Amino acid sequence: MRVLSVDLGTSNTVAVLSAHGREARVVEVDGAATMPSSVFADEDGQLVVGRDADRRARLDPARYEPNPKRRVDEGSLLLGAEVVSVTTALAAVLSRVAGETSRQLDGGKPDEVRLTHPAQWGSTRRAVLLAAAREAGLGNDLVLVPEPVAAAAHFASFPDRSLPPGKSLAVYDLGAGTFDCAVVSATQNGFAVLAENGLPDLGGLDVDQVLLEHVGRQVSQRDPAAWQRLLRPETIGDRRAQRALREDVKAAKETLSRHPQTEVPLPDPFQDVLVTRTELEALIRPSLLRSVELLKATIRAAGTTPEALAGIYLVGGSSRIPLVATLIAEQTKVVATSLDQPETAVALGSHHVPRDGVTMRTHDLDPEQLTPSAPAPIVTPTPVSSRPFAPSTPGEGQPALPESYAAPQPTYPPTAQQHAYPTTHAQPTLGYGTGQHGAPDYRSGYPMQGSAPQPPAPRRRTGVLISAIVGVVVLAAGAVVGGIYLFGSPTLPTAEDCSSAGELDENGFSACLRQLAGTVPDRHDCGPGDVEASGSSGSEIVTCQFSAGSESYSLAYTHTDSVEAAQSTADSWIANGEGDLVEAQWEGNGLRGRYQATASAGRGVLVFTAEDRPLAGFLLANSSQAEDFTPDELADYFEESIQPGS
Repeated sequence: MRVLSVDLGTSNTVAVLSAHGREARVVEVDGAATMPSSVFADEDGQLVVGRDADRRARLDPARYEPNPKRRVDEGSLLLGAEVVSVTTALAAVLSRVAGETSRQLDGGKPDEVRLTHPAQWGSTRRAVLLAAAREAGLGNDLVLVPEPVAAAAHFASFPDRSLPPGKSLAVYDLGAGTFDCAVVSATQNGFAVLAENGLPDLGGLDVDQVLLEHVGRQVSQRDPAAWQRLLRPETIGDRRAQRALREDVKAAKETLSRHPQTEVPLPDPFQDVLVTRTELEALIRPSLLRSVELLKATIRAAGTTPEALAGIYLVGGSSRIPLVATLIAEQTKVVATSLDQPETAVALGSHHVPRDGVTMRTHDLDPEQLTPSAPAPIVTPTPVSSRPFAPSTPGEGQPALPESYAAPQPTYPPTAQQHAYPTTHAQPTLGYGTGQHGAPDYRSGYPMQGSAPQPPAPRRRTGVLISAIVGVVVLAAGAVVGGIYLFGSPTLPTAEDCSSAGELDENGFSACLRQLAGTVPDRHDCGPGDVEASGSSGSEIVTCQFSAGSESYSLAYTHTDSVEAAQSTADSWIANGEGDLVEAQWEGNGLRGRYQATASAGRGVLVFTAEDRPLAGFLLANSSQAEDFTPDELADYFEESIQPGS
């Protein structure tokens, strides 16, 4: 079995091959483990990639795109006078990998190709990646692997590391174009993404830009017009000078990860500038702190704490910046781990993910698999070879799909509000945004800087609802804990009593969670899991599984440390839904609150919170009557069977 894994990154592409019974190894292209993901269009329209593209760019930078992946949402690129689709540009990069792999296999081809992608990529972006792979001649047996899943598998592959079923790992991925973080749990059969988020405006390229601006402040007063020509080149000579300057700034940034100071060489009429690691860290600290805060929020959203994790794993070339590990240690009290080369971790880890264990948390939930040893559903990826894409044409943003096309598994749901990557021509400024606070956004698109995630706008329980494609954030059953209050007892906990979980009964319920659960624990199988996994944050979780008619249900109750945290948790659970929601108030068992529900294709999710209580609930439903299952039906079931007092 010859398996090729490809991590097509923003700045560099890494390929790993296992063949002839040998251990997986990096496929070196042009004698290096990483190949630039850059493309260059020559005069006859042919695309040159990698280091050859970088060299050609010195002659005519207008025909060059260094980061085509970062422009995946734009559809097409203008390279000189040539209009090239993003799909074709990515296919050219993958074709170079395919050619080198075939050479090392004596003209043969891999039996299976694994393509990694950001966990937050929606179906449109993944379709572009698959179309590019087919156009590159990588065959039809293609498997998509989320990057954090591959990173977790790489972490667990080391003999001195362990990630047993039920244990979770946080992945901090700072690449060239974006920042992504996720919490990945090991299951009985593979791995599951419990929570993920990212920042589209933070990556190595943005650090380069900040350092360039810093250098400009030191020298631009000498000749402002000449500096402006460097920033906004109009001639080929100016573009060559700008490219050389950006390469030197990038090299200086990398040097400062190893040494306390270095010089940035500048073209005439400017003198070279000495920069120090202290200066760079002062410039990027606010933005890196944003990333660490988002990491912490993602860990909370996964229902765990930093100290309960197996570790925090650093991947991506920009994670080499020393300040990254320093801030993570300061903010989480956990020393982050970096193994091997962070640039190759994702591609190598993809090889260690079982084919039937590439788990996406948004499809085919089997409630029986939500056990303490398997905290998230297992999904077997459907081979995408039986669903071919039609080749895209230049200028089209997306591959053409046949009418009968069904989205390949495993997939995330398409987002209601896609946020495009910033283009390579933008010059983002780090450290001046309001930051990300509260619960992470679990939509497949990236969150917008400076804004808290918002669920889709709800529609009250009237009228006809359009279809909603539902993505479900599955709670880690390894963090199951709970409480003791019996429905109908004459003594009800007060809001003050619920400020903390307090004592738990043998089934894991706190008094306040038992009040919220009502008679559900008396009618269904509910119980605690690993109490230690919930950490010391005061957040407790209880889960129940049951069936009713053609539907199967998974129900979770959580007691957080504040009313705000409970609302943020509920918002993060429901934020996956695209389209309309139903929303209504509920009341019962001495409590009142609000619920929201959405459903599509036989799957639904409903979340509910209680006024003045740090409590939230989550109901996941799977129906065999897919065409008849609606958000209203899920809401009706909640009011009849789950709502306290029902």
